[in-house]
Formats: sequence, structure tokens, C-alpha cells
Amino acid sequence: MKLSKSIENALSSAVRILPDDVEKAIKRADSIETGSLGKVVLDNILKNIEVSKETLLPLCQDTGMFWVLVSVGKKAKFNMSLLENEINQGCKAAAKNAYFRKSVVKDPLFDRTNTANNLPIVINYELVEGSDITIRILLKGFGSENCSSVRMLNPTASESDVVAAVVDIMKKAGGKPCPPVFLGVGIGGTMDKAAFLSKKALLREDSNPDKRYRELENKIRQAVNELHIGPGGLGGDNTCLSVAIESFATHIAGLPVAVTVNCHAERRATVIVLGGYDGNS
Repeated sequence: MKLSKSIENALSSAVRILPDDVEKAIKRADSIETGSLGKVVLDNILKNIEVSKETLLPLCQDTGMFWVLVSVGKKAKFNMSLLENEINQGCKAAAKNAYFRKSVVKDPLFDRTNTANNLPIVINYELVEGSDITIRILLKGFGSENCSSVRMLNPTASESDVVAAVVDIMKKAGGKPCPPVFLGVGIGGTMDKAAFLSKKALLREDSNPDKRYRELENKIRQAVNELHIGPGGLGGDNTCLSVAIESFATHIAGLPVAVTVNCHAERRATVIVLGGYDGNS
């Protein structure tokens, strides 16, 4: 199968069907929610998930912007131009054939004319071990994206300061990002690196391999839930379903902390190209 078609198929599924771990997290929240209005919101979210599966219509009218991470194995066959063309064509086809809303404008400030095809995409590359290429895509809605933020903490900041920064970001967000939310947190690097890490964190499906950061994830989730913003911003126990942290080395004079907020519809797609891509794969 042509790579662009594999990407189209993965995205067509992602916009309609949530990953198993995301749906399970929502069901778990629904089973423990004590807020009456929050319970109603979660019940309706679960109904919406089933309707989307049955009708093959998108889960949400904001089908998001394509945020792409391409992890290139150091031993992979790799033609960047051809690969990027396939990714663009796959995204374009999915937007057309899976009823994506046209949500991208060609200039952010002076000419907000709709591109009418959801291009261009936001694409990032990283080198990893191995010989394969992994393409991971977030469908990033902007009700939650608009609540994302970066805080440049002092180098003397503690764990509690990091928790407080994330809590403050969510306190300001309130019900705007369609809670319950998933939070990606990037710590370290430079301002832009931390922001990148916060998006990458949302793509991680397994637990954090570092016990210290795994415990910090739990502390942040508990602290955010203590805000009692609740599902739909109507109060309740479940404001945050999960927190994922990615970290990187940083300068001695700083401690960047970035938070990407994602709504309960955490839609992601993955395509793996074995051996890499040189136009003949």
C-alpha cells in the first residue's frame, strides 16, 4: 500500500475512533465521578464516542491541526523530500474524505484566508536508534491548544513549583479546553524544546520509565483534579485524566516548563515504515 494511503487510513480512523487507552480513561473517570453535572457530561462523552463509531462521523467538529512527529532510525533509508510529500498527501486526503473541518489559514495575522485543505501541516523530525521510520500524528484541536502555555521557572525551582505552574495554567483554562483533559508536560531544554517535548509527551502510550517523573506525573494529576473544574467545566472529580512528562537537559540559569493541554478527545495516529522510506518502499 502506498504510504500516503496508509496515513490517510490511520487519520480517517483517528478522527472517528479514540485509542483504547483514551476511551478506558474516560470510562474509568465516569465510574468514579461523584459530581452530578460532571457525571452527565461524561455519560454524554461516552455516548458521543459510540455515535462516532456507528456513523463514522468525526468525534468533534474541531478536527484539529495536523501535528506530526517523524522519528527516523539512524540506519533507515530516508528521502526527506519524498517522505514529506507522502505525509502531506495522506493528510490532505484524510481531511477531504473523512469529513475534516477546514481549519487552517495561510497566514496567522495579515491574511487569514482558509487554505481549504488543512495544509500546511506542522512537522517535526528526530533521530532515533534502529532502521525504521515512525510517523506519529496528533489531531490538535485549538479549544485546548489555546490554553497551552510555557513558564520559565528559576533554576532553583522545586517539584512543588513545577506542580504549581501546571495547576496555575489549568486554573486559568477552567472549562475552556473541554475537560477532562490530557496534559503533556515538557521540562528542560530551551523554551521551544520544552514546548516540543510537551507535544511529544502526548504521543507516549506507555508509562514513564523514570520513577521520579512518573511520581511527578501523579502529583500533577492529583493537584489539577483538586481544582474541581470537572467535566465540561461544570464541577466534579475529574478535571485531568492523565499527565505525561518528557524531559531534557537545560541551562544552569533556567528551568523551562511547557504544558500542552489536550481535550478528552485525544486523537492520534501512527504509521511505521519498516526499513525507512526512499520512494521505493
